[in-house]
Amino acid sequence: MEQLLSINPLDQSIVKKHKLHSNNQIQKILNEAQKQQLEWQSISLKKRMEALNKFAQILLKEKKVLAHTAALEMGKPILQGIAEVEKCARSIQFYISQADTYLAPLNIPTEAKQSFVSFQPLGTVLAIMPWNFPYWQVCRAIAPIMLSGNVMILKHASNVTSCALALKEIWNQASQYTNAFQVIKTKGSEMEKVIAHPSIAAVTFTGSSSAGASVAATAAKHLKKQVLELGGSDPYLILEDADIDLAVEKCTHSRLNNTGQSCIAAKRLIVVEAVKEKFIQKLKAKFETKKFGSPLDPQFDLGPMARQDLRDELHQQVLNSAKKGAKIIFGGYIPEGNNAFYPPTILTQVKKGMPAYDEEMFGPVACVIAVKDEATAIKVANDTCYGLGAAVFSKNIKKAENIATQVLQAGFVAVNDFVSSDPRLPFGGVKQSGYGRELAHFGLLEFCNIKTILVR
Repeated sequence: MEQLLSINPLDQSIVKKHKLHSNNQIQKILNEAQKQQLEWQSISLKKRMEALNKFAQILLKEKKVLAHTAALEMGKPILQGIAEVEKCARSIQFYISQADTYLAPLNIPTEAKQSFVSFQPLGTVLAIMPWNFPYWQVCRAIAPIMLSGNVMILKHASNVTSCALALKEIWNQASQYTNAFQVIKTKGSEMEKVIAHPSIAAVTFTGSSSAGASVAATAAKHLKKQVLELGGSDPYLILEDADIDLAVEKCTHSRLNNTGQSCIAAKRLIVVEAVKEKFIQKLKAKFETKKFGSPLDPQFDLGPMARQDLRDELHQQVLNSAKKGAKIIFGGYIPEGNNAFYPPTILTQVKKGMPAYDEEMFGPVACVIAVKDEATAIKVANDTCYGLGAAVFSKNIKKAENIATQVLQAGFVAVNDFVSSDPRLPFGGVKQSGYGRELAHFGLLEFCNIKTILVR
């Protein structure tokens, strides 16, 4: 039987071998979920809240173990892994605190005796999730999907299968409704059949734009709802009146968090010419303080990238950009050893036509684009097929808010800060960064039947 391999990016050792589910096993899981759906949606909201609250409590109890698993499977620095699990628990607890309000019927006065909107579950939701935040991506979906009465089936990235199974085990401890959250172990190439299965009502997908297009096409063929959170090449605008120290601090954190493997990282640092030299000098000094090493050692800021092939692809983007005229002023090399390390790297003199300008750089590489003025900075920021996040740094808050609100083409724009998901705020993109929204009230409603009731 074929296997999924979890390979430690630190030394390429095999962490775990997982047997793939057979077609019959997958069919059984899908059928069990469909049966559980009727029971799960019929129990009270209070009971669903109790199960999810227990799930969150066990997450917190097991956070060090879970972080250790993520460090081994995809190289996440241990302290960042612990913080990720804590964020998962906070998000679930936030939804529990708001569920009564979010799911309350909405009365709308009409000529009828009574007219209102009821929020009912769609059914079984398939969640296809990436490896970069192996717990957060799953838990931010679990809370709104399951509280609203849907059940959820997880197809996680192959290299973090142990993380997926750990979440399943915790759910089994938390709830008697064990089939309300299930994991399928299969290859991505098999997902078309899963999406098409009659038990699947909707799909939530996080990943690359190309993979998202494939998922969307399959789901649309079968008229199934989708929410897609795809790639990003987030522009961070550093205007002439910006607090440069603040901008450097926020850009560094955003670019290097999770070893740069984040869809909402600061990927294109667009700096007005008047402050370019000062910004680059301070950015390089900040990057020089960041060290990479074993993800299990808290002294290191960066671990290895998740896989060697991803590291090699990133390095080729750097080299190809340099061939076209970009300047590598820090990093930009492959460290010795059989690992997936890539150092913090800064590219300057980045221009249109280079991979560093045109493509998503999914790793710890900061791309500095110098522009003559604010108007050009905005033009360059929007000159991309992506539209996930963005940021503006300026001491003129009113001006920055106007740029963020009226001008930048993105689903989330921060002013004098980095972009970060928050369960209280809706999250998602435009253009090739996807559609639909996760988190907050908006994320919960994505997987509800917004049902109108009218009584004469």
